[in-house]
This record gives sequence, C-alpha cells and structure tokens, in this order.
Amino acid sequence: MPGRSAPSRRTVLRSTALTPVAGLGLAACSPGDDGAAPARPTAPVDLGADSEVAKGAAKLYRDQNVVVSRAEDGSLKAFSTVCTHARCPINKLEGTKLVCPCHGSEFDARTGEVLHAPASVPLIELPVEVKQGRIVAGPGV
Repeated sequence: MPGRSAPSRRTVLRSTALTPVAGLGLAACSPGDDGAAPARPTAPVDLGADSEVAKGAAKLYRDQNVVVSRAEDGSLKAFSTVCTHARCPINKLEGTKLVCPCHGSEFDARTGEVLHAPASVPLIELPVEVKQGRIVAGPGV
C-alpha cells in the first residue's frame, strides 16, 4: 500500500507478547467455569451453631460460600456468596452488606439484592433451617 510503512520488528514482537496477557485479563473477568466458585452448595452444609447469627445481623461463611442473616422475628435467610457478575467468591461482609473483591459489586446479605453494580442479578437464595441447634443450608434442607 503506497504511503504506509510496514510495522517495525519491535512493534510486532511487543504486540505478540501482550496478546496472551490481554487474554488472561479477559478470562479473569469472564463467568466461565475455569476456577470459578460453584454458584451454590450441592448438598446440605452444616454452617455452625444457631447462636452465631444474632437478630438483625448476618454472618459470612467464607469456606462454604454462604451468608446467613437473621431477621428481627428470628427467621433465617441464606444466600450463595458467589457474585452473580463474574462468579467470584465474596469474602467481605460489612454489617449486612456483602462486597465482591473482583469488581466491587455489593449485595444486601438480608435480601440478596444488588446494592451496587456491576452485578445486576441478585444472589441465589438457599434453603436454610436449624437442625439440632445447628444452621444447615443448601439443597435437601
């Protein structure tokens, strides 16, 4: 093509070197199955003593990717703490607000509702009950 020079060897090598890095960055933000946390427990999970969650409060169970909250009337709600935006496990609870470390999405631990984007879908609600003084959440509860 007249008037247009070929790219230098340095430009070609730099572009080639950056392509895999860009691909890794995109993969980290995608909701693919590679390394993503499971969206919910596949069996009932014993989370701990019923007394661990006070009325009006919430408790994050990081290892199980579950949050449990207790309403003022004593009823429990449980949600998966896998972010609905990019499936990152949420590891921070501030009062009753869950904060995703990947992109800053925020959720209400009492309702699962999105408080702050980029997530736009609420957290997945899980069945939960107290069995023999222990909080148990997940399917089959």
